Order: sequence, then structure tokens, then C-alpha cells
Amino acid sequence: MIKARLLILTAVIYFLIVSSLSASSFPASFADIVKERARSVVNISTTQVIKQRAPNFFPFFPDFPFPGLEGGEREFRRQSLGSGFIVDSSGYILTNNHVVENAEDITVTLWDESEYKAKIKGRDPKTDIALIKVEADKPLTAVIFGDSDVLSVGDWVIAVGNPYGLGNTVTAGIVSAKSRFIGSGPYDDFIQTDAAINPGNSGGPLFNIKGEVAGINSAIIPMAQGIGFAIPVNLAKEVMQSLKDKGYIERGWLGVTIQKITSELAESLKLPGRQGALVADVVKDSPADKAKIKRRDVIIEFAGDKVSEHSLPRLVASMPIGKEVAVKVIRDGKVVDLAVVISKHDEGMPEILIAEKLGIKTKTLNTEIAPQFGIMDGGGILVTEVVQRGVAGSEDIQAKDIIVEANESRVNSTEELAIIIRGIKQGERLLLLVKRGNSYIYRSLRLPDSSGLPR
Repeated sequence: MIKARLLILTAVIYFLIVSSLSASSFPASFADIVKERARSVVNISTTQVIKQRAPNFFPFFPDFPFPGLEGGEREFRRQSLGSGFIVDSSGYILTNNHVVENAEDITVTLWDESEYKAKIKGRDPKTDIALIKVEADKPLTAVIFGDSDVLSVGDWVIAVGNPYGLGNTVTAGIVSAKSRFIGSGPYDDFIQTDAAINPGNSGGPLFNIKGEVAGINSAIIPMAQGIGFAIPVNLAKEVMQSLKDKGYIERGWLGVTIQKITSELAESLKLPGRQGALVADVVKDSPADKAKIKRRDVIIEFAGDKVSEHSLPRLVASMPIGKEVAVKVIRDGKVVDLAVVISKHDEGMPEILIAEKLGIKTKTLNTEIAPQFGIMDGGGILVTEVVQRGVAGSEDIQAKDIIVEANESRVNSTEELAIIIRGIKQGERLLLLVKRGNSYIYRSLRLPDSSGLPR
């Protein structure tokens, strides 16, 4: 009898707690927020030009012209849909870079079904952010920016966008996690949410419970449920302003290759823990080199902030050019204080150097992502696009190839490949080991001379 009364009392208390939480924490409706902010969300339709190498149906007659059938480059146009949101009443719109990249034509549709042609004002592939502009015949309703730093795991968020071309669609959920690194770029710092995000939502806003933009909906994991990612609005605001003022992003550069500290590395290097970023290499004459940063140093603080291998690139990139920054490293078990003067991240950008020298666009496959591509012994370099007339195009490097070795050295990132390329003289050859599908093949590329042509 006593047990039964206790069970009833427990049930009543639980019901009262849940009722109290429901009344105080759960919003009755998101209708007011949607009504106020929906006019700021736009649908974006693009026509993209896609270049593709046609197959050679006559391999025994490679030089014989079979128009339309032999290998060569073809162009076709693809329609694509995405989302965006108005950030300025004069017509500036923020969206994802991948929504408008390679777009020949961009059409923006507002909440009232009015359509305008848009032009790209600036793009930043590193953060997947783009700024476009329409010349509207009326003032447009802009969003209100929030502060993504104060967003907490468990907070309500609302995603608005154009999934599958259906038109403005609203979904709600919570913040599942913050500071997610998903391998999409060097400055990953995503908000994870279970608010439904689908193809076409890209570029749309993620609102907080106050109706302020907290992020830009950007990525999903295919086949997963309740796992979507948004770029924090604080990062987006910095990038947006630079794109608006200059049309490009000017980033700080340190000049190091860093890696994650595993428990095995921490033990071997006699480190007190796994916090920090291990310096695997230092670019000659870079800011790091001039500041006496060395291989095997572990960077634990940068400009007063504790760092990891994920946070350091973002911190460096955000620094003003020419600024002197305090850096703490662990070297041979001792903490060493250094000062580094940040330089401009232009010629130091490895992807630009690789593109100029080899004629390919690349991105790093870090050690967390590489196993999905069958690489179990480290990272790699994914070829995302080949300029057919470039060096790599003439030597049969293909999109989706993964470079794992360069001149018999294992390469885990674009930074490491760039270091090797810098050490090769014009006209010399670069030997690459490439993973293509389930096979490995070697390719030998001759670097161009000063004229830009291979010798």
C-alpha cells in the first residue's frame, strides 16, 4: 500500500514538473517570428555551367576527329535551387558560396513572388559564404543579426528556406552541438541542429527564439535524420563586411602545418595533455619561421586564447595583417613565449599555389574524413576540379582523385603538397601517387616554366 502511494506521489510530482517546463520553456507557436521574418528570406535559382570531359569511344584512334564522340571537354547547364536572406534594405543578400558558384544566371524570388536578377558581389569558398545583390525597385526588409556565441546547446532554433524547390518552408528544432568540425574547410565551426534541413535550404537563415539570425544553413549528412549544420552568424558577419567592402577576404597567415595531438603522440612527446596544435612543418621565411616556431612545437595559446588544431586556423585568419601576436608553445617540456607578426594569406595559400602550378583545384581530406575514402593511414588531398589545359589535365589527373604522395613523401594536406611544390624548380617533374577508386596509380607532372607552359 505504501509503495502504491509512493508511486502515485512520484507520478504526480513528475507531471507537475513536466507541466511547469512545458509552460515556461516550450513556445506555444513560432508563428509570430515567422510572420515577422519571412519577408527577409529569399529563394535563389541559378543556372550553372558545368564542364565535363567526354569519353573517348575510339581509343585506338586518339588523334582522329569524331566530333561529339571523342574525348574532350563539354559544357552543359544545370539548374540549381537554394536560399538566402536580405541583410540590407538596398538589396544585399547573404547565401552559401556553393549555391551561386559557377552561376551564369542568378534569379532571386522574394516573399511576394517578385523576381530580380542578382549579381555576385563577393565569394569566400573557405567559409562557403557569398554576398549577392539585387537592384530592387523598393526598399527590402532585412533580417536582424543575433550573437551566435551566446547560443547554447538545447536552445530553440528555426530554419527557413526553400527545400526541394517547394518555396519558403519553416522547420524548428534545437541546437544539438556547437563548434562542429565536419571537414568542409579549414575554418569549420558549425552549429549542429535537429531542425530539418534539406537540399535547397542551403543559404537560408537559422533563427533563434528572438527572431534573430543565429546562423546560415549550409550542410547535411546524407541519409541521416536530425543532423544539419549552420555557419555561425558571427563568422558570417565578419566575412560579409569584407565581401561588401572589398569583394574578397583578406586573411592572416602563420605558415605552419599542424595536426591533432593523439594520446600516442602526447605520450611520445611527453606532453601534459592533448590540448594544443602540434607543428608538423614550418614554411620557410613565413611569419612562423621568423618567430622561431619549430617542428614538434605544440602551440597552446595564440593571442591569449587556448587553441586546438581546429581553432588555430580561424584565430590566425581573423588577425589583422601586420599585427604582432603573442604565442605560447611547449618545446621539450617547457613553455616558451614567442611573438609572431601576421602576414597576408595570399601567396601562402596552398590551394592557390597548387592551382597555379598544376592546374587543379584541391581541398584537404583530414584524418577524420579520409577513412570514408578508403585511406586509413592519414589524410590526403582531394582533386575537386581539373583545368583541362593545365599540367594535371594533360597528365590524366582527374576530379575525385586523391593525392597521397608527392616525390615519395606522404602528404596529408594541401599545405604539405604546397611545401613540396615550392621546393621544385621550374621545368622539373613532380611524381604523385594518386588513389583513384579502389586503385593506386603514379602520375608524373612537369611543372611549368616562367611562361606558364610545361617544358
